[in-house]
Amino acid sequence: MNISSAIIYAVPRRADIVRALLTALPGVEIHAETKDGRFIVTVEDLPGIPAADTVMRLHQLENVLYAAMVCEHTDDETRNGEEPS
Repeated sequence: MNISSAIIYAVPRRADIVRALLTALPGVEIHAETKDGRFIVTVEDLPGIPAADTVMRLHQLENVLYAAMVCEHTDDETRNGEEPS
């Protein structure tokens, strides 16, 4: 299991478009948004969709000026189908 957090800087007058694009991405959840176009999101692994791939897609979204991964948590035991000890 992999969970990452990121800050997204969008063109302020296009934040509604970026919000819709973020909401449509599987594994992405918006946790906060500012009036000047910043979003705080988490990105989770999904079956067949690694979180790292989704984080890379954040940089390519229309009207995104900048995206930065802030934190990452990986639990390899859970990822391999084993229960944590």
